[in-house]
Amino acid sequence: MFIYISQVKTDETDGYNAVQIGYRRVRDKKLTKPEMGHLEKSGVIPLRHLQEFRLPSVDGFEPNQKLLLEELFKEGDLVDVSGTTIGKGFQGGIKRHNFKRGPMTHRSKIHRALGSIGAATTPGRVYKGKKMPGQMGGTKTKIRKLKIVKIYTDLFVVIKK
Repeated sequence: MFIYISQVKTDETDGYNAVQIGYRRVRDKKLTKPEMGHLEKSGVIPLRHLQEFRLPSVDGFEPNQKLLLEELFKEGDLVDVSGTTIGKGFQGGIKRHNFKRGPMTHRSKIHRALGSIGAATTPGRVYKGKKMPGQMGGTKTKIRKLKIVKIYTDLFVVIKK
C-alpha cells in the first residue's frame, strides 16, 4: 500500500499547519472531477481516501512525496486507532445498557421490558438522556495508546491492545 502526500497546508496559506495524505489507488472514473482536479494539482495519482493530519511543523513534507510505514512508525511506538464499531441494529435495554430482566414466573409479563421510565405528575415527562432501547453500534470510536508490535514491509502493522 502506498501513501502519498496530496497537500501541505501552512500558517501563511491556510492559517494552520497540516499534511493531507492519500492512499489506495483507484481508476480515474471512480473519482469526481473536483477530486481529480485536486489530486492533479499536486501531481498525485488517483487515490480513494484522503485524510488530513495537523502537525506543529510541516518542514520536510512536499506534495507527491511517498511515505513509507517503516519511516513513520517504529516497533514499540504508541498510536491512537479510530474506526467505526460494528452495527448491531435496534436493541432493547437489556443488551444495550445491561439492564436486568424482570421475573420470569408468578404471572409476570415484563420479562425483558424496560420497566418504569419516569415520574408521574411532576415533572410529567421523561428526562433527557434516559437509557432506553435504540440503535446500537455503528458509531465512530477511538482507542488510545496502543503499542505497535511489528511492521511488515509497507503492507500492514500489528498492534497490541
